[in-house]
Amino acid sequence: MISMEAKRVLVTGGAGFIGSNLANHLAESNDVVVVDDCSLGTPENLVDDVTFYERSVLEDDLPTDVDVVFHLAALSSYAMHEEDPTRGARVNVEGFVNVVEQARNDGCETVVYASTSSIYGSQTEPSPVDMDITVDTGYEASKMARERYGEYFSNHYGLSMAGLRFFSVYQGYGGAEAHKGEYANVIAQFADDLANGIPPKLYGDGTQTRDFTHVSDVVRALELAADEQLDGVYNVGTGDSYSFNTLVDKLNEELGTDIEPEYIESQVPEHVYVYHTCADYSTFHEATGWEPEIDFEEGLRRVCATHTDS
Repeated sequence: MISMEAKRVLVTGGAGFIGSNLANHLAESNDVVVVDDCSLGTPENLVDDVTFYERSVLEDDLPTDVDVVFHLAALSSYAMHEEDPTRGARVNVEGFVNVVEQARNDGCETVVYASTSSIYGSQTEPSPVDMDITVDTGYEASKMARERYGEYFSNHYGLSMAGLRFFSVYQGYGGAEAHKGEYANVIAQFADDLANGIPPKLYGDGTQTRDFTHVSDVVRALELAADEQLDGVYNVGTGDSYSFNTLVDKLNEELGTDIEPEYIESQVPEHVYVYHTCADYSTFHEATGWEPEIDFEEGLRRVCATHTDS
């Protein structure tokens, strides 16, 4: 076990949504370095104590002389991969191997990296990490390849490689999510629409469900995975899921608005669209004691406060 105090830390994708929340938190008691190519992030998300490099994870001579690597850099959606599957594989797989290999050569033995819950497909019951999975998209394939390379680095070189499968992480446009725009979580998008008098657009009939996980709980999970030098793959989610219709109703209630959503045809093909997600996080809880602290209602209050306070 290590303690995330007075450590030198690299966060790739650290100017993005989750990455900047993590980097800013860790910078309170660690020396934090961020690498980000600014495709989905901006250094404006970072506090002054963080050292920022606008670099690609595919480059040589990255600042990997660190105690811990948090690898969050990725093309993080189905659409981004389908636009250019080769680039998706290069960034998500080759970029991961490149960073870990450079860090390993510099003496780093602890890596925590982002995987995805998308590989479970549509599940109304909580998904355990050991369930059978299939890969339907380039995005999912890249994250599964990342997990396999994590296994390789662990088995072959003895590194601690913790892969976290995140479930629908959100914060709201009042945080670092705004820069993601159309790629931001639906909570941020729907709340922003409603606050501006715009009907939110819901795919299908709005009965699809998500396990919405607040970014502060995810930051704690990332830090704990490093603290415990975990190895293997873990789920990070709440174990509860809510429909998009329920989400819009709750946001309307919190914002004091009364705007009906607009139902549209999904832009993602039917056979790959994930309708339901729900996490079984028991394995991660057993390893670290982690539990989500911000429930759905509290999370929505925090999101909406950025609109009602302004």
